[in-house]
Amino acid sequence: MKKVIIAVLATTIIGLSSCCGNSAECDNDSAAKCDSVCGTESCSQATPDEIDGVRKALGYYTEAAVKGDCKIAMQGFAPTATMSYVESDSLVTVPIQALYDYYDQTGPHDATYEISDCSVAGNVAMVRIESKFGENEFTDMFTLVKDGSDWKIVSKVYQTK
Repeated sequence: MKKVIIAVLATTIIGLSSCCGNSAECDNDSAAKCDSVCGTESCSQATPDEIDGVRKALGYYTEAAVKGDCKIAMQGFAPTATMSYVESDSLVTVPIQALYDYYDQTGPHDATYEISDCSVAGNVAMVRIESKFGENEFTDMFTLVKDGSDWKIVSKVYQTK
């Protein structure tokens, strides 16, 4: 069951991997809507630098999925970051290392996603992403914190649709 959970987590991440708005390469088999990140209403209080910083952290996350390389993702996550989900009506939280292991075990992937919401309040941000991997659809939510001049993902929570 643990392998299934990790696979679901990874497919969610993979779903984010094809965004043309980040540093990942776009390929012909992938599609994404990246222009809705931090739309005028949800991030009206954020500066352009803050929005760019949030996008940069998510870009590391998605590029790692496209390339199947955890070292890329590590740049966007805090060292103590976690992933959470519900399994059999129970909360499960794992260290982000589980995601890194999945990247390295499975290699590159194609998928689609759309960032549907982004809110920035000072040095914290929340981002919601709707993603699709094959026939599987997910909702991912990220909490980010500004660490010096860089934004870091401190938590990833997801659900399967």
